[in-house]
Amino acid sequence: MDELDCTIVNRLQEGFPVVARPFAAVASELGLDEDDLIARVGRLVDKGALSRFGPMYQVERMGGAFSLAALRVPRAAFDRVTRIVNALPEVAHSYERAHDYNMWFVLATETPAGIAAAVAKIEQATGLPVLNLPKLREFFVDLKLTADAP
Repeated sequence: MDELDCTIVNRLQEGFPVVARPFAAVASELGLDEDDLIARVGRLVDKGALSRFGPMYQVERMGGAFSLAALRVPRAAFDRVTRIVNALPEVAHSYERAHDYNMWFVLATETPAGIAAAVAKIEQATGLPVLNLPKLREFFVDLKLTADAP
């Protein structure tokens, strides 16, 4: 990421305007062309500097549910289990950790009952018990990550 990419990432963490042309509004603030801003954000996503760019919803307010979950996956089966877990539409994202529970993932479903159904599908497909860690309480922390240029 160059210095301008860092500036863009830092600005986008402050919020995205709800206007007819939000990229144009942010581009104007940063002294950029709208098309250039869109292209830069696209490149940041494509190269993995940003894992995604899009809205964050409070799914519970819409009747859905989120849950953090984990598996203890034998090293020899990790790639196979990753393919199974990531193929499910209920899995928002997954990642490997250096821990007894070495595969962690987020489940997102249209209803709270969908979490239990997704857990059951994963357990049946992998043969491994899922550690389901549903959110009990929500905290809003104003965390901003600073992207410093190299």
